[in-house]
Amino acid sequence: MNKAALETALRNDVLAAINAFLTEHYETDVLTVSASEITIPILDAEGNEKFALIKVSIPRGTRCDGGYTPYDGYAAAEDYADELKEKEAKRAASAEKKAMAEKLREQKRALRAKAKELTE
Repeated sequence: MNKAALETALRNDVLAAINAFLTEHYETDVLTVSASEITIPILDAEGNEKFALIKVSIPRGTRCDGGYTPYDGYAAAEDYADELKEKEAKRAASAEKKAMAEKLREQKRALRAKAKELTE
């Protein structure tokens, strides 16, 4: 088998396993919408019908001279974890900055109130 056929067989095996799980867990039809995608009808908290779309791919990696640099799922997961930490640090810094600004505004209000009290 060539590389593409091996990847297709692997993708189809994963899709079949996901299909079996979703059919059993949600007790609904799993619909095939393409060679690599399936969808299921589900209900949200208000009872509205929505669809969950699941795509399975077997990435080869990034192109380089004469082929591909293989995809590394572990490195991708680490990069994503680092990205989440960075976003959380930015959120924390923003929250701290807002808290400091509010504290400064309160101090200014107190000073204005004290100045007004002294002038009366």
